[in-house]
Amino acid sequence: MSEESVETTPESESDGKPSIPQLGEWEAERGTKVAVIGAGAVGSAVTYASMIQGVARHYAMFDIAESKVKAEALDIAQGVQFAPVSTVEGSADIDVIKDADVVVITAGAKQKPGQSRLDLAGATINIMKSIVPKAVEQAPNAIFLMVANPVDVVTYAAWKISGLPSERFFGSGTVLDSSRLRYLIAQACGVAPQNVHAYIAGEHGDSEIPLWSSAMVGAVPLLQWGQTVDGRMLDDSVREAIHHDVVRSAYEIIEGKGVTNYAIGLSVASILASIVRDEHRIMPVSSLLEDWLGISDVCMSVPTIVARDGVGRKLVPVVTPREYDGLRLSAQSIRDVARQFGF
Repeated sequence: MSEESVETTPESESDGKPSIPQLGEWEAERGTKVAVIGAGAVGSAVTYASMIQGVARHYAMFDIAESKVKAEALDIAQGVQFAPVSTVEGSADIDVIKDADVVVITAGAKQKPGQSRLDLAGATINIMKSIVPKAVEQAPNAIFLMVANPVDVVTYAAWKISGLPSERFFGSGTVLDSSRLRYLIAQACGVAPQNVHAYIAGEHGDSEIPLWSSAMVGAVPLLQWGQTVDGRMLDDSVREAIHHDVVRSAYEIIEGKGVTNYAIGLSVASILASIVRDEHRIMPVSSLLEDWLGISDVCMSVPTIVARDGVGRKLVPVVTPREYDGLRLSAQSIRDVARQFGF
């Protein structure tokens, strides 16, 4: 080999030592890191869905059940050949999430059949009192995404515990509920779910409100759609049946298999993608409201721009008096539960 073909390490002109990348360069080299706290069915589904979509370069899973978290991480990591390149690490040591760009919290009390999400609040908030301060210490600059139920109450309490700016601490909210709504509307109208634009707002749970007045199918307002595929009109009774099925979906799945995990994994992956890729998607996440349609000091879901810095502008859709009243009642329901636990 000739001397001209030998590659050498770049050196600085001043002292002949190799140049050292600056902080920004190190950040670019290491790639985005997503940490998932909780290696149960939901946490594992979030990690898996994000990995196969190439949302981040590194995934760190934390759980106090060491054998469980290591097994889940290894199982996911061994499939990386069939997905965009990434690393997946699992540990019972909280240090594994150090310097994460986004921290997803799925750890919480397990929901039992027939139990409402709000009934879970006390046990899950106690878990957050232990987890959140440690997570913030390890990843002080991260965006925090709460998934544990009841997500609205827990997001508010955990945000208070964290001491972080509200735009950097929010919950998955009704992103999945809205997906369920769009799926059922699409079935009724005979179109692709991607062509349905409709939101569930308020609580992620029993008091949630479908925003029918602003829903669109393609370029047509839903309320003007006309007949469904089975010949019925999309009147109040049909819309109420669709909403009932949305609310009941989670309970039906839990009754059948004990947990919901696949759809929530995909929905959280979509939120992560909007954060990591700075996509500015409009998503009904649960974040702190201040004078949104007169509603303040509560975390609940409204259409919100989600990007690299967390939550941004909260959109104010046109609502009917009935929808407005429902949103205020939903907010009060969440607020009342939070107050019961001192938040």
